[in-house]
Amino acid sequence: MPSSSRRTTSRSLSTVTLACATAVALAGCSGTADADAGTDDGGLTVVAAFYPLAWLSEQVAGDLADVTSLTPDGAEPHEYELTPRDVAAVAEADVVVHLPTLQPAVDAAIEQQAADSAFDAGEPADLSLTYQAHDHEHADEDADEDADEDAHADEEEHVDEEGHADEVVTDPHFWHDPMRMADVGDALAERLGTVDEANAEEYTANAAELRAELEQLDEEFRTGLADCASRELVTSHTAFGYLAGSFGLEQFGISGLAPDAEPSTDALTEATEFVREHDVATIYFETLVSPAVAETVARETGAQTRQLDPIEGLTDASRGEDYLEIMRANLASLREGQQCS
Repeated sequence: MPSSSRRTTSRSLSTVTLACATAVALAGCSGTADADAGTDDGGLTVVAAFYPLAWLSEQVAGDLADVTSLTPDGAEPHEYELTPRDVAAVAEADVVVHLPTLQPAVDAAIEQQAADSAFDAGEPADLSLTYQAHDHEHADEDADEDADEDAHADEEEHVDEEGHADEVVTDPHFWHDPMRMADVGDALAERLGTVDEANAEEYTANAAELRAELEQLDEEFRTGLADCASRELVTSHTAFGYLAGSFGLEQFGISGLAPDAEPSTDALTEATEFVREHDVATIYFETLVSPAVAETVARETGAQTRQLDPIEGLTDASRGEDYLEIMRANLASLREGQQCS
């Protein structure tokens, strides 16, 4: 898929970077945007923050837009920082598809350079899954559709016995639920049709075709995970809550939402106890991050380890060429690890 090959070295999105990107003639910047940005035939330019959003944008836009991903293959999106050329691409795009809070540098560039062209994928995705910062279990999930909004507001802050407030964070990993992906595709088609009215019907048709593919994928997961010996899904990174909630599994993340977070000794002990109590046979590790956390718990419990791809980006270790193939590889891994018939 189209993807930026730029590697990033900065750790923050500096004022100099933003000023450099907004200059009309970017000649004074060392990482300027390509002079020929956009399509030669006048089609739309769509910039997506990271791989799942880029893949989705490609499916909906088809041949009518030039879609690029800000996050290079093999890079960890959560830690991604922007170059001046990246910021220039954001500023010049017709539509910027992003997921707020997952990549702060992208959020900053959009706020200052592309507020009018931004498309927030989180809104149609219905990011309803939240966690207490210290918890492994979700605090609120889409399954609780009838929950009172006031009750949800009360969950926004938890105060422990010593009076310390724990932050409540929203899980952004909606793309593990195919039907949420379909909803975002429909909304993106509507947005592209607003920007490019002449081709609105084609965007809508592409989104409908995508929905059909995702409905098939959803059915494969429902059938494949319907009869499993274990319903407990133990992962090194708390990234599979939407998948678990959609297909009847219970996620237990050893680390939090940040994939590089180091679990505390208490968290490792809690995970070990959970695995033993529920006779969990498999601990899942991910691409893009070290398997050390999963291996530590596996050694303590006698469980095996198995790869489960968060699909945050393509790498040499990805078990597939695109989102659909990797999701099906994840399903095969889950069927083995959860001992499904």
